[in-house]
Amino acid sequence: MRHTAHIPTVLSSTLLVAALGAGLTACGGTDDSALSGNPYDAGDQISFGGPTGEKADPDKPLEISAKDGGRITDVTATDAAGRQVAGELSEDGHRWHSSAALSPGDRYTVHVRTENGDGKPGQKVLSFRAVKADKSRGRLKVAFGPKSGQYGVGQPVTAELSRPVKSREARAKVERGLRVDSSPAVSGSWYWVDSKTLHYRPQNYWPAHATVNVHSTLAGVKIQDGVWGGAAKGLKLTTGDRVEAITDAATHTMKVLRNGRVVKELPVTTGKPGFDTRNGIKVVLAKEAFVRMRSSTVGIAAGSADSYDLPVHWATRVTLSGEYVHAAPWSVGSQGAANVSHGCTGMSTENAEWFFNTVREGDLVKVVNSGGEMMAPFDNGYGDWNLSWAKWRQGTALKADSGEQAGPERVAASRLRPQV
Repeated sequence: MRHTAHIPTVLSSTLLVAALGAGLTACGGTDDSALSGNPYDAGDQISFGGPTGEKADPDKPLEISAKDGGRITDVTATDAAGRQVAGELSEDGHRWHSSAALSPGDRYTVHVRTENGDGKPGQKVLSFRAVKADKSRGRLKVAFGPKSGQYGVGQPVTAELSRPVKSREARAKVERGLRVDSSPAVSGSWYWVDSKTLHYRPQNYWPAHATVNVHSTLAGVKIQDGVWGGAAKGLKLTTGDRVEAITDAATHTMKVLRNGRVVKELPVTTGKPGFDTRNGIKVVLAKEAFVRMRSSTVGIAAGSADSYDLPVHWATRVTLSGEYVHAAPWSVGSQGAANVSHGCTGMSTENAEWFFNTVREGDLVKVVNSGGEMMAPFDNGYGDWNLSWAKWRQGTALKADSGEQAGPERVAASRLRPQV
C-alpha cells in the first residue's frame, strides 16, 4: 500500500520538472529568437536630419526618420551637461523631431532605439554640435545692477539688456531666466521699464540684514529669432538696518527712523513755490562730500534772479536731475520755518554731515505735503516704490493670475514611445 501510494508522487514530480523545463525553454528563447542577443546597429535603418559628428542648425528641429520597414521605439537627446531636449515621436514610430531649441555651440548626443519588421531591437548613437551663432544671430547679454555690496532696504535690482526684447513671449523667457533669491525669502517681481531695462523689487521693502543673490540662467536659451541668451555676471547684495528719512514740507522737519524708531528730528527747508520739492519715495543714489551746484545745470539762466553757483558740502543725492539733501548754511534762519530752496532739502552743516554719515545708497527718503509733483517711478532715479504692488505686477510679462514667478527656463525631457 505504501509502495503503490509513492509511485504517483514520483510521477507527479517528474511531470512538474518536465513542465518547468518546457516553460524555461519557451521563456528563455533560442538564439533564433528576435529578442535575443545584442541590439543590431540601426545606422542603416534611420536617417538623421544633420551630418553626424559635424554640425546642426540650432534654428531648425532635429529630425530622425525610420526606413526599410523599421520603426523608432525610443529617443533620448541630451547636451553635454546631461540635460534632455524635448521632442515628439509619431504614433507609427516613423519619425521623431525635437520640439525645444538647441543651444549654439553645445554638443549633443542622441540615443535612438529601433526595431525591424520581425521585432528585433536595434540602436544607434549619434553626436553633433549645434552651429555657433554667426553674425546674423546675436547674444542677449545682461548686466545686473547695482554693483555687489551693502545697500539700504529700498534698493531695487536692475537688469540692462544688450538688445531690445519686445514680445510678451520673449520677455517671459527673459524673466524666467533672471533669478533673484533672498534670505529671508520675500515675494518680488520684475518690471519692464522699457524693452532693454528691467527693475526688480519685493512687494514691500527688503528685510533688514538680508542677503540677495542675483544671477541668470539664460545662457544658451533661445529668446527670439536670431537671439540667444549669453553669460551674465551675477551679483550679491546685503542690506543693513532699515533707515528711512521722512520730510514733511508743511512742518519743515525731517524725521530719521532706524528700524522703525525715530532716532533724530531735524529742521529743514524744502523747495519754494515754483521750485517745489517732489513728493513721494526716493532712494539714495550717491553721496558726495563736496559738489559745486550751478543753476545753469537745471535750466536756470545765469544772472537771473534765481541763479546760483555754490560750493555745497555733505550732499546726499536722491534724483538724477540733481535733488539732494545737503548742507545749506545760508538758509539756517529759514530751516524749520519756511521753504526757500530751489528743490533740494537743506539743513545745517552739522546736521547734513550727520545725515551723510547715517545713510547709505538704497536707503529711503520720503517727502510729504509738498506742492511738488510725485516722484516719477523710473526716469529720475529710483521711484519704484511709488507704484502700488498691483500696478507693479502689471509690468511683468509672466501671468499675474497664475502666481508664476521668475525662474529658470526648463527644457522638458523627451523619452517617448509610440502607441502600441
